[in-house]
Amino acid sequence: MQSKKVKIGNKAIGSECPCYVIAEIGINHNGSLDIAKKLIDEAVNAGCDAVKFQKRTVEVVYTAEELAKPRENPFGTTNGDLKRGLEFGENEYRQIDSYCKEKGIAWFVSCWDEQAIDFISQFDLPCYKIASASITDDNLLRHHRKQGKPIILSTGMSDMKIIAQAVDVLGLDDLIIMHCTSTYPSKSEELNLKGIHTLIDKYNLPIGYSGHEVGLYTTYAAAVLGASVLERHITLDRAMWGSDQAASVEPQGFRKLISDIRAWELAKGDGDIKIYDSEIPIINKLRRVK
Repeated sequence: MQSKKVKIGNKAIGSECPCYVIAEIGINHNGSLDIAKKLIDEAVNAGCDAVKFQKRTVEVVYTAEELAKPRENPFGTTNGDLKRGLEFGENEYRQIDSYCKEKGIAWFVSCWDEQAIDFISQFDLPCYKIASASITDDNLLRHHRKQGKPIILSTGMSDMKIIAQAVDVLGLDDLIIMHCTSTYPSKSEELNLKGIHTLIDKYNLPIGYSGHEVGLYTTYAAAVLGASVLERHITLDRAMWGSDQAASVEPQGFRKLISDIRAWELAKGDGDIKIYDSEIPIINKLRRVK
């Protein structure tokens, strides 16, 4: 069954469209705009369609107790120092917006609270991404919908009942659902890639896959299984400091992943069994004439 199509910027997303590939920069920039720009460059070089960041209002998302916990990090000695150090502000996002436009790649954000949505809305991005951690936050989902933009919904840490509740809140218009397992890195036996088919059968929507596993083959398999969107974290080096680096893909891996996906899209055809013109000389050479 052909799914509904959703447009992200000037690109259509659906079961019969080229797979839309997102490089999740997230917090892998480690608070450095220079690293963020290098990651954008690598995403462009790999052929990604978009890059994605994360935005939090630290004092809203985390309790004062959580922020005060001791935690040695490059920005200080508490968890609050770390969380604040990883957040980009208006100046950084204006430069990111300009840089992505210069490089010709879309960008958008996972907003973890309403204030973050209001802040990001000034950039008029093509869509919003809702993180798996936020899928049960009905008020946040409704605030996303008020922006009037397509929504990509991740479903890690969820069962079908939780997903159904989120879909009920968001509605089906301009919605993409991402199958996901929220462990970093994820075990192969917990990826449950057949869940892509479950969501395809349940909803007449584009269904994607957000992966946090080590390696590429299961992400490639997700595309073969019908994922219309693929998202993986991107890093310059998996050995870099940071909580998400180990579950991320280095630039050469992203290039290989996208190259293999595009080769698969070319090879899968339309299912109509026929004789190709290129086969006729082989027929004449190898088949016995009766």
